[in-house]
This record gives sequence, structure tokens and C-alpha cells, in this order.
Amino acid sequence: MRAMEVREMDLEALAKLEIELKRQHFDNRLQGGTGQKIKSHVFRQVRKDIARVKTIITEKKMALKANGVSKG
Repeated sequence: MRAMEVREMDLEALAKLEIELKRQHFDNRLQGGTGQKIKSHVFRQVRKDIARVKTIITEKKMALKANGVSKG
């Protein structure tokens, strides 16, 4: 997932994406804990995607706040 793709989304879509990524991260951890084979690079990729989405959500909220628009 690229930052350019994420930046095009609105806040609601970003929030849904964040929840989906957190769920995927949880599922990956659960699979690793139960001894199933998983691809180790997926852990890092999902963690970075979550961080990317959170960063862009914060940037968009700050931009709205700077423009005087209050959206909670």
C-alpha cells in the first residue's frame, strides 16, 4: 500500500482501513502463536501500513483543524 493511495481516501475510509489492518495484524500474531506457518515479512508490512494510515489520519485532522473545520 502506497502513501499516495492512502492520501486519496477520506477520514471514514481511513478509519475502516485502520481497523481492517489491526485485525489482520491480530490474525497474523494469532497464527504465529498457534504454530501455523506464516510469512514473516507480513508482520512488518502490516505494522508499517498501520503507522502510515495513522500518520495520514493525523495529518488530515490537523489540516481540518487549521482550516477551522471541526470534525470530531
